[in-house]
Order: sequence, then C-alpha cells, then structure tokens
Amino acid sequence: MSDTVIKVENLSKAYQIGQIGTGTVSRDIERFVRTRVLGKEDPFLKIGEANDRSKKGSSDIVWSLRDINFEINQGDAVGIIGKNGAGKSTLLKLLSRVTSPTTGQIGVKGRIASLLEVGTGFHPELTGRENIYLNGAILGMRKKEITRKLDEIIDFSGVERYIDTPVKRYSSGMYVRLAFAVAAHLESEILIVDEVLAVGDAEFQKKCLGKMGDISKGQGRTILFVSHNMAAVQNLCSRGIVLKNGAMSFDGNVDMAVGDYLKQSISSGIIDHNVTRVGNGAIRLREIAVYGSDRHIKPQTGQPFTMEFSFDNPNFVDIGDLGFDVRIDDYLGQRIAWFSNTILPSSRTGTVESLRFMIEKLSLNDGLYYVTIQATVQKQVADWIQNVYSFEVSEGDFFGSGKRVPSAQSKVVMDFTVK
Repeated sequence: MSDTVIKVENLSKAYQIGQIGTGTVSRDIERFVRTRVLGKEDPFLKIGEANDRSKKGSSDIVWSLRDINFEINQGDAVGIIGKNGAGKSTLLKLLSRVTSPTTGQIGVKGRIASLLEVGTGFHPELTGRENIYLNGAILGMRKKEITRKLDEIIDFSGVERYIDTPVKRYSSGMYVRLAFAVAAHLESEILIVDEVLAVGDAEFQKKCLGKMGDISKGQGRTILFVSHNMAAVQNLCSRGIVLKNGAMSFDGNVDMAVGDYLKQSISSGIIDHNVTRVGNGAIRLREIAVYGSDRHIKPQTGQPFTMEFSFDNPNFVDIGDLGFDVRIDDYLGQRIAWFSNTILPSSRTGTVESLRFMIEKLSLNDGLYYVTIQATVQKQVADWIQNVYSFEVSEGDFFGSGKRVPSAQSKVVMDFTVK
C-alpha cells in the first residue's frame, strides 16, 4: 500500500473576471457537453493569462493555478508559501473540495479537516457544542467518538464559558480557537490550515503550532500549512511548496523553499508610483541603490556596504532642514539596524539631491533584508514608506579566517550630494 495520501496531477483553475458562468445558459450547456460528455477541450479557456495582480491584463480569463503537480505522503508537514494572489488559498480550496478544478485531477486518501476561513463549516445559529458535533458528523464520525473527544476540544479552545452560546455571537478570535480545536482533535487523516491562525493571539498561535507538531510527528497525520510567517513554516514543516503567479516555482526542503520565496521579494531601485507612502511630499524618495565596494558588486558580509537614496526635491529643501531615518529589518520583521542623519550630523549646506550611508565592513549575516525610510522636513513627515526596498546579503568571511561571526565594531560614514 502506497504512503501517498494526496496526489495532484496537472491541476489548473481558471476564473472569468466579472462573470459567473459563460454569460448564457446555452453557452453553459455547450461547455458542459463539450468538456464532460465529449471530452473535448474547453473552448472558453483557450485564451488566458497568469494571475499577476501587479499588471493589467488583456484577457478576462485568469489562471489562478496552472499545471500544478505534486505528491504528499502520510505524516508529511508541508508549508505552502507565496505572495498574496499566488494561488495558495485556491489550492487549499481545491484540495478540500470546496471548489472544483478547471483541469487536472486530485487524488486524496483519507478524511480532510479544513480550516480555511474564520467560521468555515460552522452554522452561526448553532452553539459551539452543537457545531462540534456537526463538524464531526461531516467528517463521518459517530456521536460516541465525538463525545469521547468533546472535553478535550473544549479545554483546548479556551471558550468553555461560551460553549453553549450560538457561535454568531463569538468574536473572530473565539471562532478560530474553537474551529482549530475541532479540526485538530477530530480524527481526520489530513489537516489543512490556511492563514486564519493570524487572527488568534500570540499565545494561542504558539499553542496551535505545538499541537500541529504533535499531530504530524506524534500521530503521523498529514498537515498542509499556509502562512506568511516564515519562522512558523520552518519550525513546523520539513517540506515547502512555493507558488508564484499560480505556478509552482519550488518544491523541496523547507529552508530552500523559504529562500526561494524570499528571493521573489528582492526589489528594483526605482520607487513604484503606486507604493503606499505617508507624508506632505515636501521631499520624496525617487530611487534606492544598495551595493558593495562598487555598484557592480552585491552586498557581502565583512565587505564595504553602501545605501544611496535619491530624492525629488521640488521645494529645494536644505540639508539642515532634512531629517532622514533608515531602518533595516530581517525577513521576520525584526529590526536589525537603524541609521539617521540626525546622529551623524553634517556641516554642509545646500539643496538635497541624494544621501549615502557607507559602512566599512558590513556586519549583517547572509539573508534577505527590508528597508523602511522616513524623511522629515522641519520635523514634519515628508515621506514615509515601509519595506520600500529589499536586498540580499551573501555570505562573506568577516575576519578572513573562515569565521562567519560579525564584529560589533563597524564605522558608519554619511555623505550628502548637493546641488
């Protein structure tokens, strides 16, 4: 008997923007006869495009998923990662049989418990206790089996006081607590969890991750986990599947999968006009350049490092009026470094054109980093952009002796370019 519990072959899902069906009943019938009865190609899906939300399309048919193939074995904990709109939730809905594929096949062996959205599978008029029995019945469990697990589910959820209250009166956090407790404790072979755990508080998220680890490693059940929290994915999963614009860009070791996903975030230097920014616009960031010892060398640990910021300055702001702060975060959103021209004062005067921060020996380890900037003019916010730029640092030899441990001693130099 094979250990494969999920097998996906040539899976694709297309949506027609702005329409339900093909527009008319006769076309729907024609489509059904051609595809399901005669087994021919769907004439309404010959033209389509990838699901890239950042670009305007020419077709009204979008492939949310295109030609996905993978197999998952019993006991695997698989993280499915990708940017918003990559197709992660669509894939989980297809696996959970919430929607059907346009093309391709899905083979599933075992019962699936899904936690896709807040309140999925719950009836709002029923109490928490009644919904536990309802979900168990949907999974094919007998009443005795559910009763045996009932106290454990209620205790894990932490909503015992309201267990006999209709769930329509629950907060979103209570909904998630009970829904996860039900999905994790009832006897399903496959547990599918989407980003909904983000609704819960930090303590409950930690509790859920611990429970999923027990389910996968201790009970041999299969877990598919979607999250934007890369630390949680790496902690729970041993395998990662990366989706990009509806296609699978990587399938393998979870650390390599996270690396593949993070590399998708490396940005270009020109600031997008559509970027979300805050401020009065007295001065605005136009372009960023991050490089090593020269513009053709990428940043490397232990080597010279430069961040250069170019501005649009319609009001001819003077250097003495400008306050500029740069924050560098790691991929988990933790602050790693912070620079400011207010702590590195300059005696220069003149209109600001660009600003450079230079470090003699970069003390960042290899990985992906994000830059957030804030520019103030006479202490008023002129331009603030979070995660405006991302760059990658490659591994280097800081001491010249094969050691990777960075030094705390690294001189920072600031320089303005003026008109």
